[in-house]
Amino acid sequence: MMRLNKYVAHHSSYSRREADKAIQDGFVRVDGEIQINPATQVDEKEVIVYVSGKQVAHRDKYTVIVYNKPKGELVTKNDPRDRRTIYDGLDAKYKHFIPVGRLDYATEGVLLLTDASKVATALMNSGLERIYKVKIKGLVTPEMEAGMMNGLELADATAGGHSHSTVTSMTFAPFIGYKIQKSEHNYSILKIAISEGKNREIRRFFAHFGAEVADLKRVSFAEIELNNLPTGKTRFLTRSEYSALFTFLKADEKEQREIGKTQKDPRRK
Repeated sequence: MMRLNKYVAHHSSYSRREADKAIQDGFVRVDGEIQINPATQVDEKEVIVYVSGKQVAHRDKYTVIVYNKPKGELVTKNDPRDRRTIYDGLDAKYKHFIPVGRLDYATEGVLLLTDASKVATALMNSGLERIYKVKIKGLVTPEMEAGMMNGLELADATAGGHSHSTVTSMTFAPFIGYKIQKSEHNYSILKIAISEGKNREIRRFFAHFGAEVADLKRVSFAEIELNNLPTGKTRFLTRSEYSALFTFLKADEKEQREIGKTQKDPRRK
């Protein structure tokens, strides 16, 4: 089940705000009935939705692309302040594609996008490895290394976050791995591997130790790399990358089914 506004946005060229407005203005029919509540829950596999007389269809087939996101683009469809978004850089045919998570305005590198909401959701909620190249001001300290190895729990994680962010506390899982490529008083360079993608997680982590992140680039997501892809350009997944993704999605579907069975019958373990 998913919210109606999310369904419309995920399966059409509408942004979430545009989907909300279309629903509230009475242009959306669900199984023949007009629905004006964007929060209405619908079954993604069974529902029939029309927007302004045109059916919005769930797709079993899916496409995934890799976008080498440049700095200075927001991962959103519309920005109230009219700043540049990834959709200004992407071809128009990808307007309805859903980003797998977010990279902040100043972060560049691997961003996956897909035309299937179930693929985006599975990847976003996964513990798949994300690898970043990080440049920080100052030395890599023993305290930083301890945090990377053991994890960190911060009651106040506002440092490094966006000024308008509502996230104040944060728990950082131990990093999958890290490699210090350079550590000097002026700046240091690391390669880190994490399994989450929380709100400005890396910037908040290093800010806790008084180190500003000067440059941040995601170089891979679940072993999907740029492969010499120029900044601002896209590529399709390779055959082997699609094969690995298919295997992951099958395993994820099985796990979700098992979780569903356990929730229905608490006696199952």
